[in-house]
Amino acid sequence: MKINKLNSIIILGLIAIISILLAQLLWTKEAFTLEQKKLSQKAHIALLEVAKKLYEGTNHELPAQNPVQKIANDYYIVNIDNDFEPEILEFYLKTEFKKMNITTDFEYAMYNCQSDEMIYGDYISLSKKGKENKTVYFPKHKNLVYYFAVRFPNETTYLFSSMRFWFVLSTALILILLIYVYSIFKLLQQKKYSELQRDFINNMTHEFKTPLSSILIASKYLIEQNPIKEDKKLHTYTDIIIKQSNKLNSHIEKILSIAKSDYTPLELKKENVAIVPLIEETITNIQLKYPDAVITIEANSTEYQIETDVFHFSNLVYNLLDNAVKYCNKKPEITIRITEENNVLKLEFTDNGIGITPKKIPFIFDKFYRCPNEKSNEVNGFGLGLYYVKEICILQNWKIKAENNLENGITITLSIPHKK
Repeated sequence: MKINKLNSIIILGLIAIISILLAQLLWTKEAFTLEQKKLSQKAHIALLEVAKKLYEGTNHELPAQNPVQKIANDYYIVNIDNDFEPEILEFYLKTEFKKMNITTDFEYAMYNCQSDEMIYGDYISLSKKGKENKTVYFPKHKNLVYYFAVRFPNETTYLFSSMRFWFVLSTALILILLIYVYSIFKLLQQKKYSELQRDFINNMTHEFKTPLSSILIASKYLIEQNPIKEDKKLHTYTDIIIKQSNKLNSHIEKILSIAKSDYTPLELKKENVAIVPLIEETITNIQLKYPDAVITIEANSTEYQIETDVFHFSNLVYNLLDNAVKYCNKKPEITIRITEENNVLKLEFTDNGIGITPKKIPFIFDKFYRCPNEKSNEVNGFGLGLYYVKEICILQNWKIKAENNLENGITITLSIPHKK
């Protein structure tokens, strides 16, 4: 993926999540305002009913002007042109608030015209959290003689509690945004490290290839000289230089191809091929390098066919066999078992090598990973063989796993979708 495209995706993702979050916060604010209006309307209706109750049984009539006045969001006064008892007022307040499903605590006070001050009534707990003792100042109001005031001290808490869903949803969106930002940060950090690694590998391998090419040219020219041909010892040494140079060159090419495949996926030219002959040909090639290796194929049929890239499949098998031989302390014996089960073709590569510590098995397909043991110190390599094998399997949607055998060695199993 190009960096410009990646940046575009990141920015669009951030804009989308932030937009959703802002919209959610706006909806939450609107919902809070709506809940506040609903509570105000219910309180207004309940207090008006209380006023009507207080007028019942008296010679006075309820004034045409609305007796309920909202002074603040949590504070109301009710004008009653009639004397009334505190106990009756408290009873009516509880009754009407219950009818209107107002479950938040409230407190009330009444104006005493004799003392010209507000007399605190009581704190009424409707939230079942117990009664609290509070002393709150209730201001006087001009031009009113008989009136009472009601305050909802926990109105904000009550409104928030009725909006739990909105706050949970907003919190979830904020968490998603934080996780997204953190993931993007880690992704960019990993991309930076990956680019540094790729640049290092490219620079290192290219720096190696120039002197290596000079060594190969000089060595090939040297081995053709008569004095070298006539001296067996010098000829042997020169031949070793050429072989080791070619070996080093193949390692460098492998590193470059792996580094390139991280950014430009390998292209597979798939075709239907019989795999047994391909495996037999690869075994012949590996035995030229390791004549003592005993490699056998166990298969119910020699006509198993799969759709794959011949070149990469041969390299895959070669890498698996090469690893099995190199990590063996005795005469290498490798069995390639081919079975078919539920439209899946399984290729099992079982060796008699030194095996792998169970804790290390999950890492053997990682790039540049080499299992730390005595044999690893003896064997040359960069830890790319099994990584290449895994990449080919991923490209073809094959499954691969490794496990230790009961006695010694490991078994690497390829599971290939297969249609008859």
